[in-house]
Amino acid sequence: MTPRTRPDLETIPAYVPGRDFPGAIKLASNETTLGPLPSVLDAITDAAAGANRYPDNGSRVLPAALADFLGVDVATIAVGCGSVSLCQELVQATCDAGDEVVFAWRSFEAYPVVTQVAGAVAVKVPLTADYAHDLDAMAAAITDRTRVVFVCNPNNPTGRSLTRAEIDDFLAKVPEHVVVALDEAYFEYNRSDVDGIEIFRNRPNVVVLRTFSKAYGLAGVRVGYAVADPAIATTLGKVHIPFAVSTLAQAAALASLAATDELLARTDAVIAERDRVRDALLTAGYTVPQTAANFVYLPLGDRSADYAAAAEAEGLLLRPYGTDGVRVTVGDAHENDRFVAFACTDAALTLAGVPA
Repeated sequence: MTPRTRPDLETIPAYVPGRDFPGAIKLASNETTLGPLPSVLDAITDAAAGANRYPDNGSRVLPAALADFLGVDVATIAVGCGSVSLCQELVQATCDAGDEVVFAWRSFEAYPVVTQVAGAVAVKVPLTADYAHDLDAMAAAITDRTRVVFVCNPNNPTGRSLTRAEIDDFLAKVPEHVVVALDEAYFEYNRSDVDGIEIFRNRPNVVVLRTFSKAYGLAGVRVGYAVADPAIATTLGKVHIPFAVSTLAQAAALASLAATDELLARTDAVIAERDRVRDALLTAGYTVPQTAANFVYLPLGDRSADYAAAAEAEGLLLRPYGTDGVRVTVGDAHENDRFVAFACTDAALTLAGVPA
């Protein structure tokens, strides 16, 4: 007899990581191309010497440093194995079976996964015609079973960013008992007027999620954090897998905070390349939404898979999203040049349906 598992998990929408193969230009996973700073590598190396010991399960030093950095109380900080783990913990901490989690679609692919794992119901609200969150529709989708609303800003994979006024107007429509998670994984690339921490200060139902994986270049060590009302932060700790944030990850995050100015200066170069790539694609005739992240999005519909496959044949790994579109990470200048050259070929333009 086959051991029994939950039958509903047979239909779970599995998270699909970006692909890779030797020699490929990987523009699929929104990683930074620059490695950790020397000071961060030194901290990781030093921490590795104590790998025979369990990590600080309470991550006491890192939350204190984050609280000081952000100007919040340490009781509001929860640390996780990347911000995606905090997404899952938040749903587990707030939802019983049958409760609802509202989010835009398309948005971060982990949202429906963590929702179903918790036994909750995913409520997907279509994006607007210009690939942004439809906040009015999301507010209308909230019911008495809604427990969490995820707002990914800038949105992954479309790159669109909301304004502070738009978010404030939306939050005014959300019942105070419903948790609104502002997922700011790409916050450091966003030059808008939105800072989730400032919004959180006056709204206890807002939880801000951030990560060291993107602008800080620590995708491989897995560390992120949440800023939340102390009651929520404490509850996140109760569903947290013990020792999930490694000693190396905590050391790397601490060293990165100490080098924040140097690390975030890198984002200016990424933004310049992002705008250059988008301008080149627009000139070639593509539709490319405005983006506030470290990627551009091509809404290619049912042409997405073929387009990504053609790029892969040329050694370029992009991220297709079903029959919606293709996301392209901004890499180094020479990598971006390779992608733009491909995108402007007659074959690629034809595949994308760009008028001649």
